[in-house]
Amino acid sequence: MTHPLAPADQRFSGLPERPGKIIAVHLSYASRAEQRGRRPAAPSYFLKPSSSVDATGGTLERPAGTELLAYEGEIALVIGSPARHVGITRAWDHVGWVTASNDLGVYDLRRNDKGSNLRNKGADGYTPIGPELLDARALDPAALRVRTWVDGELTQEDTTDGLIFPLAQFVADLSQHLTLERGDVILTGTPAGSSVVGPGSVVEVEVDAPTAAGAPSTGRLLTHIAQGTVDLDPALGSLPAIDDTQREEAWGSREAAGLPALEAEAAGVQAVDAHVAGVQAADAQVADVQTTAGSSAGTVVLTPEQRAKLESAPVAGLSAALRKRGLHHCLIDGLTPMHPERKLVGTAKTLRFVPAREDLFAAHGGGFNTQKQVFDSVEDGEVIVIEARGDDGAGTLGDILALRARTRGAAGVVTDGAIRDYDAVAEIGLTAFSAGAHPSVLGRRHVPWDSDVAVACGGATVLPGDVIVGDSDGLVVIPPAVLDEVLDATGENEERDEWIAERIAEGEAIEGLFPMNEMWKARYTAWRSSN
Repeated sequence: MTHPLAPADQRFSGLPERPGKIIAVHLSYASRAEQRGRRPAAPSYFLKPSSSVDATGGTLERPAGTELLAYEGEIALVIGSPARHVGITRAWDHVGWVTASNDLGVYDLRRNDKGSNLRNKGADGYTPIGPELLDARALDPAALRVRTWVDGELTQEDTTDGLIFPLAQFVADLSQHLTLERGDVILTGTPAGSSVVGPGSVVEVEVDAPTAAGAPSTGRLLTHIAQGTVDLDPALGSLPAIDDTQREEAWGSREAAGLPALEAEAAGVQAVDAHVAGVQAADAQVADVQTTAGSSAGTVVLTPEQRAKLESAPVAGLSAALRKRGLHHCLIDGLTPMHPERKLVGTAKTLRFVPAREDLFAAHGGGFNTQKQVFDSVEDGEVIVIEARGDDGAGTLGDILALRARTRGAAGVVTDGAIRDYDAVAEIGLTAFSAGAHPSVLGRRHVPWDSDVAVACGGATVLPGDVIVGDSDGLVVIPPAVLDEVLDATGENEERDEWIAERIAEGEAIEGLFPMNEMWKARYTAWRSSN
């Protein structure tokens, strides 16, 4: 039943009142402990703010720049009368009601919370509770069941018979340390089956007593998942960060997370050790060339003046200036801008894919692979340049990676492969050039191999730190060693072309003016001297 004294604030309509505190249990079910590979000797707890509570039917947001939002269907105990220093035999007498809850959390935000779970589990709406309260006096605490559905599919089911610690022990144990007050909530942990959900999903949790008379039930607690759009400010605190451990725990298993089995991963690594050694030796030679040229990764930073000049310089003009200096192969060909009206300016951070091969993908394609490492470490103002060998038969990035790159301040992405989730990437707003769209995932054609090395993209060689400029005409690669010279020459050429255009607009003939003969050169020189 919905409690007759439920507060007016609809977030707490599934409770008798706004809780003073919400205490959540870490590991409590044997099935979950087996899944995690550790079984606690005693209960442990963390706190959640009451502002995280929401009622059934609510919508919560997965924060911008994150990917591992996980649900946890749980039985919630609501304290009916104060409990302090109560024994386990009397503890259940202090539980007023039982209901359903969903202890949601974002694994991307766990790293710096050191177990407090404040940022990853304390956001608004991250503790839905309800919809109905069951009278605890009419229930056998050892015969309750919790079930969870995602988009209509049953994903979690267990009973309190599978608990490592009985429900009453949580009440008794906590009362040794603090006073449990009326309205306080204890979230009693989740069984195996918790996993990741994304925007558009609907999660439902139900608690019932199937063997009791009338089979009382809380009804289904329903929560909608949406995508957040507000970026976290790196100047204020830590940003999302994930690794394979977080992925495995969020998804529930390495397999569900798309990670290779540890045995297969080890075997794959051994199988390609010799090949890797050869690649590393070749890359060492590339590194020597980069250092000599002054174009090693992370050492090239555009000054505000250089950036301003690049923003105003057309790619056609930059290309002409490079050709006059004998650099004829600095154009990236065949790619289309996702946003033709935008200018792309930045320094290259490179990523290389090799053709798909099953043993190589087993060793290098899963988990926090090179592709994800690049998107997770790209710096402000960098352009991720991807070598996909011109193969547009699979996506080389999708919306999640695009969102991560934009959140980190990347200037854009250039790939001679395809983009997956093309419309979603366009909506995210990341500036991108590509060979087009494709629905398939990376592994159909590519293996993410290495980064911060020389790559071939669209027929051009790109070194880490090279300057990348793109507009509706195309893309140009500028070696940093000649950047200032090219910028000055482009500025002069643009000024001269504007002057020529003005003369033609005045009615002058093209012959002798474009290109200028000696007479027009003299007039132009005189004009420049007077301005």
